[in-house]
Amino acid sequence: MLVTFAALVPTALAAWLLWQVVSGPGESTPPKVLPAPGQSSTSAAGASDDAKKPSPWPSKSSASPSPSKTATRKPSPSSKPAGGGSGPLKGKVVVIDPGHNPGNFRHTADINRTVNVGNGSKACDTTGTSTNAGYTEAQFTLDVARRMKTVLEQQGATVRLTQNGDRAWGPCVDERARIGNAAKADAVVSVHADGSASGNRGFHVILPASVHAGAADTRPIVASSRDLGERVAGKFLQVTGEPPSNYVGGGTALDTRSDLGGLNLSTVPKVFIECGNMRDSQDAGRLTSGSWRQKAAQGISEGIVSFLRG
Repeated sequence: MLVTFAALVPTALAAWLLWQVVSGPGESTPPKVLPAPGQSSTSAAGASDDAKKPSPWPSKSSASPSPSKTATRKPSPSSKPAGGGSGPLKGKVVVIDPGHNPGNFRHTADINRTVNVGNGSKACDTTGTSTNAGYTEAQFTLDVARRMKTVLEQQGATVRLTQNGDRAWGPCVDERARIGNAAKADAVVSVHADGSASGNRGFHVILPASVHAGAADTRPIVASSRDLGERVAGKFLQVTGEPPSNYVGGGTALDTRSDLGGLNLSTVPKVFIECGNMRDSQDAGRLTSGSWRQKAAQGISEGIVSFLRG
């Protein structure tokens, strides 16, 4: 009996560790994140890269803009593209843009300063929204992005994240676009979750409108970005079972916008995905589930694979 028990212990421990990796944080009880003084946990409907459409919820941004200091930091390993493998996406470069940053609420002066987005000026970034229980959009997007990175690297892609929890705040929306451009990415997806009113459910993918103003010229990427967005939407629906938004896109799960700097300044195919509404109890139950976040990562990744393989 002692020999048998000793043989079973490593197996049981390995199984437990595997369960922890797959389920991730927040499977049943989402972690609380205390807001900074004056920060609202609610947000504008559809809020993402920049200021969003008006909604019953207060703005994601907080505090008045003030002169900001440029953050100085050494390049980290996570800021360099990972080497591609030998799978079907070998030679392809994918940039994943996890919306917001868990530390943004501590740096309101930095994220509230304005940057040029081609056809106007917008805030550098926002804090993002959260569930009613305090699980933040920034936590959600970073977790999904990391899971996507694993899935896509297994397909042979070279993958880069615009931030991987390795910086105190940001990056600003214009820098997020530049990261994808500099990498000459074959596809870029910005991951978000919405903060609309309760009862508003479902996901939607945001496509770049045709914008030609200042530093922005999306005309060369409008068609390819729509192709990417349609494929991501189709696979996301298929894998996650999350319905198309009932409040954006008229049931198509697609929305075209000209006010987002992350899209306006992109020179490579790029879309945003709002994976669900964190303020709706049904959607929040999915967004806070580690197993569902794995499905979300799989669905988005399958859409990217479909796009890159034509």
